[in-house]
Amino acid sequence: MTDNIRIREAGMDSKRPLLEIKDLAITFTTGHGEVDAVRNANFTVMPGETVAIVGESGSGKSTSALAAIGLLAGNGRVSAGQIIFDGEDITHVSEKRMIELRGNSIGMVPQDPMSNLNPVWKIGFQVKETLKANGLPSGPKDVAKVLSQAGLPDAERRAKQFPHEFSGGMRQRALIAIGLSCQPRLLIADEPTSALDVTVQRQILDHLDRMTTELGTAVLLITHDLGLAAERAQKVVVMYKGQVVESGPSLELLNNPQHPYTKRLVAAAPSLSSRRIQVAKEAGVEATDLLASTEVVHEKGKPDEVLRIENLKKIFKLRSGLGRSTDFTAVDDVSFTVKRGTTTAIVGESGSGKSTVAQMVLNLLDPTSGKIIFDGVDTSKLNSRELFKFRRRVQPIFQDPYGSLDPMYNIYRTIEEPLRTHKVGDRASREKKVRELLDHVSLPQSTMTRYPNELSGGQRQRVAIARALALDPEVIICDEAVSALDVLVQDQVLNLLANLQSDLGLTYLFITHDLAVVRQIADEVCVMEKGRLVETGTTDDVFENPQQEYTRKLLDAIPGARLLLPPEVA
Repeated sequence: MTDNIRIREAGMDSKRPLLEIKDLAITFTTGHGEVDAVRNANFTVMPGETVAIVGESGSGKSTSALAAIGLLAGNGRVSAGQIIFDGEDITHVSEKRMIELRGNSIGMVPQDPMSNLNPVWKIGFQVKETLKANGLPSGPKDVAKVLSQAGLPDAERRAKQFPHEFSGGMRQRALIAIGLSCQPRLLIADEPTSALDVTVQRQILDHLDRMTTELGTAVLLITHDLGLAAERAQKVVVMYKGQVVESGPSLELLNNPQHPYTKRLVAAAPSLSSRRIQVAKEAGVEATDLLASTEVVHEKGKPDEVLRIENLKKIFKLRSGLGRSTDFTAVDDVSFTVKRGTTTAIVGESGSGKSTVAQMVLNLLDPTSGKIIFDGVDTSKLNSRELFKFRRRVQPIFQDPYGSLDPMYNIYRTIEEPLRTHKVGDRASREKKVRELLDHVSLPQSTMTRYPNELSGGQRQRVAIARALALDPEVIICDEAVSALDVLVQDQVLNLLANLQSDLGLTYLFITHDLAVVRQIADEVCVMEKGRLVETGTTDDVFENPQQEYTRKLLDAIPGARLLLPPEVA
């Protein structure tokens, strides 16, 4: 490693920018003409520096980064400006030269793990191929070391598994392992921790920091998390509608934003204040009476408890080679209740079992043992007709929007499908409903004619949320429902969810790794670790007086939390 450092130091002028983006313009050719996705963008990344690009979905931040590594879509091109890497103009270099740069010199950690990992190759094989392609040792121990550095436990066993056997967070860590495996001089990290819980997020970001310090690796961090940007980046670049509207030292920019858009971003950042309490106060309800206030929206005769989980257990069979299998307990004796009209959040590290609980509640997985009681009825005893009715009353919002949207359906058909399936209204009323739902999630109505691959990750997640709301369900299971959204849209969606809950008495089971979101949206919290429920309580109790060391570790790992608190609280 020491020799590599010397080689890099000898070939790189630390006073010269490693990456320069000069007057960059990027144009896409579409069926409706040419679209300027990026216009006149300028920023630099110095050796060993971390620069964060922040902005809403569609602002051009990921497009600018992809142009720097020569991975624009086929219909996109750099129409003006320059991209200079370590003094070399790489704006229009040959594909051969770009391949030489990728991996060894410029690494990439993309946002969506399911569309960037090959589903038919084992994880270890995909890491091995990256190492081999760049002339590095690629034996089983080398592969395991790379996976371990990215935070994957039991790396040798995990290397033998396929992407579908990993949780969303574990898949993201595998991508991070591949991106870091060749120790690149510049790492472009596009939302690298959006699917990770806060403790693993800290581990990964600490690892990136070590690379910056030890190897002189620069990081171009694409993120919607202002807390993360403030904590981890020396400089922040703010993009809005394809343009750089403001840039500067991170803390200076966040403490004293000049552009109106930057001011909106800072105002919308999570502040660890309870949005549920804010909505309750606006309705004239005292915060201490918040849980009790939900009784006013209950139908007569309905029990206060809408969902009861009793001694829930789920055991999976894992292949261990030579036709053998081992038992893996993903959920172990979990019990909790959810009151009607409230929000219960399940938090924990990736692989803690929280999403498995959600899938069992949705009747997508059968429990090994235990009961799920919905509205007084054991869901395991529902017949097909009763299960169909159950699906209308309980709707999901999944973590991966690209995987949960049919690529062959346009957005109108995607949102309208549950209405048609459940024979709700006629064609005209369904179209009106779809338009209203798009308004709710801040998407233009012109989105109806587009397809999932034409939308950004955040836009796809908003479509998934609109679809979940289509049937006016009583309970919504939100599995990382806002993890892919930039802070402005996240703020809008959380406000929407809170207002709908206040107006309609909706019940939410919120699966998330984002504790700032938990603090804002949840009434009660269940903390899971390695399949077991280790702590439960009201949100205030868990945040202000955690009883378990594991819970304290989760809270301590929230990125930039103190930086984004209002002055009177911080």
